[in-house]
Amino acid sequence: MSPRSRALVALLMIAMAGCTTTTATDSTPSLDGSAWLLAKLPGVELVRDAPATLRFEGGRALGSDGCNRFSIGYMAQGGALSFPSPGAGTRMACPPEVMKQADVFLLAVSGAKAYRVTNGQLHLLGDDGAVRATFDPQSSTLAGTSWRATALNNGRGAVQGLLSGSIITLAFDDEGRFSGSSGCNRYMGRYTRSGATLKLSPAASTRMACPDDRLAAQEDAYLKALGTVSTLHMEADRLELRTATGALAASFMREHAN
Repeated sequence: MSPRSRALVALLMIAMAGCTTTTATDSTPSLDGSAWLLAKLPGVELVRDAPATLRFEGGRALGSDGCNRFSIGYMAQGGALSFPSPGAGTRMACPPEVMKQADVFLLAVSGAKAYRVTNGQLHLLGDDGAVRATFDPQSSTLAGTSWRATALNNGRGAVQGLLSGSIITLAFDDEGRFSGSSGCNRYMGRYTRSGATLKLSPAASTRMACPDDRLAAQEDAYLKALGTVSTLHMEADRLELRTATGALAASFMREHAN
């Protein structure tokens, strides 16, 4: 059986019965409501453009192995950690180096028996107490971030990628303002955020004509999509803006300062 098959069986199909006697010796705060970004995986050089994530929410461990999404029930008490219920995951294929990272990551998570938090980092531990994976806290701060759109709702019930060569951006400042380029024009407005709830004011925009009708239609669809935003979900370098019904309005990748 391949490493990935073993990982998926362990994480997604097997109900790991019983509690472990392994306990963490350092700080063991509750995991519920926390979100983490993989920082170190013993024996593996992490792929920068394929961040692996892990968050604990409502009794489930969810995230991305860098290629696919996963979700599995978990139990954590006194530093002990177990996964006593079946999980689920996607099955996309990715480049070999990403798949290798995903294989080791899934095995590390599924084989974790305990955890500890030291100096702000989460460490998942095996039966022998060895660290199987180390995570940094995942930032949920919106102010001061900049993003580039990867897909948007076209207003006709479908999500589509951007036209080749086109760029749409979105930035949030720390004074409640958002701004960016909608492809042909600059736009701006105000935002308010409370947890996962995000409200955007109608955007004011410049009035330059687009070079062609396709770009004009894309710009119009994007600005209309912004007007439907009700919630946000941020994970690693990805941002999703969704409507009140949960439909995707637009998705983005973080822009890093050079």
